[in-house]
Amino acid sequence: MTQTTAPRVRTLVLLFLAAACALLAGAGPASAHAALTGSDPRQGAVVDRAPAQVSLTFSESVSMDDDSVRVLDPKGKRVDDGGPTGTGGTTYAVKLHAGLPDGTYTVTYQVVSADSHPVAGAYTFSVGAPSETSVSATAQAAGGGFIGGLYGVGRYVSYAGFAVLVGGAAFVLACWPRGAGVRVVQRFVVSGWLALTAATLLLLLLRGSYTGSGKVADVFDLGLLGEVLQTKTGAALVSRLLLLAAAALFVAVLFGAYDKREDEERRDLTFGLAVGGTVVAAGLAATWAMSEHASVGLQAGLAMPVDVVHLIAVATWFGGLAALLVALYRGPADTPVPTDAVRRFSAVAFGSVVALVVTGTYQSWRQLGSWTAFTDTRYGQLLLVKIALVAVLVGIAYFSRRWTARLADTAAVVVRQRGKARGEREKAGAKASGGSKGSGNAKGTGASKGSGNAKGSGGSPRAAQLARQRAAVDAARQKRQRDADPHRFALRRSVLAEAGVAVVLLAVTTVLTQTEPGRTQEEATAAGASSTAPSTPSTGAVTLDMPFDTGGQDGKGLVRVELDPARVGANDLHLYVEGPDGTAVDVPEVKVALTQEAKDIGPLPVAPDHITTGHWSASGVQIPVAGDWEVAVTVRTSEIDQVTVSKNAQIG
Repeated sequence: MTQTTAPRVRTLVLLFLAAACALLAGAGPASAHAALTGSDPRQGAVVDRAPAQVSLTFSESVSMDDDSVRVLDPKGKRVDDGGPTGTGGTTYAVKLHAGLPDGTYTVTYQVVSADSHPVAGAYTFSVGAPSETSVSATAQAAGGGFIGGLYGVGRYVSYAGFAVLVGGAAFVLACWPRGAGVRVVQRFVVSGWLALTAATLLLLLLRGSYTGSGKVADVFDLGLLGEVLQTKTGAALVSRLLLLAAAALFVAVLFGAYDKREDEERRDLTFGLAVGGTVVAAGLAATWAMSEHASVGLQAGLAMPVDVVHLIAVATWFGGLAALLVALYRGPADTPVPTDAVRRFSAVAFGSVVALVVTGTYQSWRQLGSWTAFTDTRYGQLLLVKIALVAVLVGIAYFSRRWTARLADTAAVVVRQRGKARGEREKAGAKASGGSKGSGNAKGTGASKGSGNAKGSGGSPRAAQLARQRAAVDAARQKRQRDADPHRFALRRSVLAEAGVAVVLLAVTTVLTQTEPGRTQEEATAAGASSTAPSTPSTGAVTLDMPFDTGGQDGKGLVRVELDPARVGANDLHLYVEGPDGTAVDVPEVKVALTQEAKDIGPLPVAPDHITTGHWSASGVQIPVAGDWEVAVTVRTSEIDQVTVSKNAQIG
């Protein structure tokens, strides 16, 4: 039974890990946690004279260097002068060369948000009139490529290592103190420490390249590493390494002095280890809370300790569950996991679930901000998946508690039967010794001595071999008896299912930490809409944003129409097409029609000319009368997929 079960367990674990890796691979580059909410000149604007500077406004503070913002002329030559400077709060500006000629200019930016994630993008504006440009305005991939993928793996391994280290140690201290002497449990907890340490070192080395060029060569740039150490994330990673040194001492005591103590002495040491371990675990969790989502945004002072509690609860539940699984499947036959330990872990897991519900509810409110963000943002959709997985995990845990109760009943019956059998053997032994005292004394003087001497002279290696064989047979017999218990087997299966769901849940949680919060995304969208709203009355310009979906592949996006000065007579029309992620995209065809139903005018067709990626323009668009005009745009994304969207605008 053991030979067939172990490969099956390895196969299931590998499948769960593959599913987790697939989730991580699908995550792609880290989403922008600081979004561009405004710019001057704004995206697609046509200004009469060249501006003295370009300013960018983000949804939160960001970190920049001299190359973070670049302004390129139509030939791709840089025209910015000096590095960017902060002009107040979340707005940053870069000066431009004097006397820039007419044409279309491209602004690119790559910064690091306050919660440690790289953000990149690009847009265009024109001086005098739009022109052809050799520069693509497609947003750069921030945190992508090989380095980005490796950084994502490092993040996942660090979370997993933290869960194994903290949860495994908590399982031993709170649920199964005798487990400190079990070799597989020791190796399990130590592997968590090694994984977290290795992942932290990897993240520290990759950080500079991850937030910068993305080149492998930059991983070994000591100058870049020095710059990383001066950032908030670099300080958090170094602090994590220092705390891991303290964790190593904790693990050494747990599996050294603690394991060798008697039960009464062990109780005294348990309190000290529990306090010290909690402090170290909280410190490790704080290295995430102080450098990622919880450290910025709404109620950061409250969010960081809540995040620490959340991470410790996750680690206690998931890591303890994994430790229980290892002990059930790989533990020695002569030291099975007692029923009391499983029952105590159920209580610990229940407490962890309560903490997760409370802290998770607060985090969801803080990161989402509205009910619509659950379905309208990627963060909300991933959060719904996480909630569903937690519900499945709790359901499986319910069945595990039922099997634990049955296992306890079975264990009580077995104990009573063993006690009864032991008593009968003792009575039989007492009778046998009393009836054969005389014969035993008569025999045992010389014959037994001789035989003993004969064995002692040449039979000791053989005797040792026989003893080992008897021990192996006895251990195999005990293991067969343990595995023959249907309740224990069912418990092992349910715990394995819990661990598998927990692996996938951990992967989803890791992806969540790399995804822009729903609240930030909605605020950035609202700010972007207001920044492209109708201009001041002096210009009278009108901007209309219309989402579209042609139903085909890559058929979703946003079309923006700008009409300037939106008055009777000649007007300039600019049309922009963006993909779902806000980047400029080209489509095979766009058409515009203007209609005023009140006076039965139109539709007046407009055929704009393609200027650059995602940008069309038409000049001299005649609007004969003032009033409420319907602006209809037909977007074709393939030979057969097209759709017409429309919006009304007050003109004149």
